[in-house]
Amino acid sequence: MTRIILFNKPFNVLSQFTDRGVEASSRQTLSNFLQVPNVYPAGRLDRDSEGLLVLTDNGRLQAQISNPKHETPKTYWAQVEGLPDEAALKALQDGIRLKDGLTAPAKARLIDPPEGLWPRTPPIRVRKSVPDCWVELTIREGRNRQVRRMTAAVGHPTLRLIRYSVGNWTIDGLDSGDWREG
Repeated sequence: MTRIILFNKPFNVLSQFTDRGVEASSRQTLSNFLQVPNVYPAGRLDRDSEGLLVLTDNGRLQAQISNPKHETPKTYWAQVEGLPDEAALKALQDGIRLKDGLTAPAKARLIDPPEGLWPRTPPIRVRKSVPDCWVELTIREGRNRQVRRMTAAVGHPTLRLIRYSVGNWTIDGLDSGDWREG
């Protein structure tokens, strides 16, 4: 039977169980939160991003979630600098030309700040003269830092990024650092 773990990854945690990097002794990894044997992340979530990380013991499922050819939808909540207008949202929806090529069309819409959102440690930088807002983006690719690069390309850098869902799995009911069986 396939084992699936849904983990709400906190900010500044690596999406792997060990850290062989130069800063290894000071960086948190999945092993600081999960003591579940024989499960591995299906895809990645950058250290400075938060939210849903799916782990499984099924290599085929892991590949299906991770490989862009399967087009598994991933929904993100991005707190961005400024207030994107209709043109910026349309550009995200149509696809953005990045250095590594044109992104596939995304679903993009402004949303209210997510309810029940945990505080981030450390908090985002706030500039009194520049407003911020939340954008919900659903992509079916998974390029390196894709959502951050897309929002920056339309003039609205991401201040905080939370992956809300992967396929039908969500972080609903999971506090930061918590996990449950999927």
